[in-house]
Amino acid sequence: MNKRDQLYEGKAKRVYESDDPEILIVSYKDDATAFDGKKKGTIKGKGAINNRMTNHFMKIIENQGVPTHFLEELNDRETAVKRVRIVPLEVIVRNISAGHFASRYGVEEGLVFDEPVVEYSYKNDELHDPLINDDHAVALKLASREELALIRAYALKINEILKAALLEVGVTLVDFKLEFGKTSDGTLVLADEISPDTCRFWDRETGEKLDKDRFRRDLGGVEDAYLEMRLRLLGE
Repeated sequence: MNKRDQLYEGKAKRVYESDDPEILIVSYKDDATAFDGKKKGTIKGKGAINNRMTNHFMKIIENQGVPTHFLEELNDRETAVKRVRIVPLEVIVRNISAGHFASRYGVEEGLVFDEPVVEYSYKNDELHDPLINDDHAVALKLASREELALIRAYALKINEILKAALLEVGVTLVDFKLEFGKTSDGTLVLADEISPDTCRFWDRETGEKLDKDRFRRDLGGVEDAYLEMRLRLLGE
């Protein structure tokens, strides 16, 4: 499959056209950002790790009944995916208080919720991705009620799938961000990535952070955390 014109470059990925108009090629970068791009850096090897880990999770999720945009891993950094129109919502699922949730509501990190919390943010860099609810999303014509219900159902199912997979490798899934898109025939599918960039992973025994929080908070050992997650999940 040939990579053609670049369509988009984001903080962590580049997206290219391919020979097939319904297939895009995603290329993962080592660039790292935090706090709306105010903090920038590089995490060596991150692009390859995030690509491989995302594809690992996408296959598991697809096999358990949630459609995804994943098609084929082309090499360590590049993957062929279905062309989708991204629904402009970030879907955050939280199992334990951390990050913005803890600071926003004045609770300590590590509070385990009785049931998962699902949040929506409006994907808009200029507005700093504000939190919104279902009514806002419908009013802004970001998604229909039916689509929101399906997104929530998929997000909760993905949460259970990921928690189970991570439990097997001694990792607690604290929270994570998802994005969804619609294919040319209108099918809603999971898109974007599932990686230490978009999830909070804590070691089940020690509580050690194994994700991008190590970069955000200047904790050190950033590359080691990504490598540890690759080792646990992919055995390499």
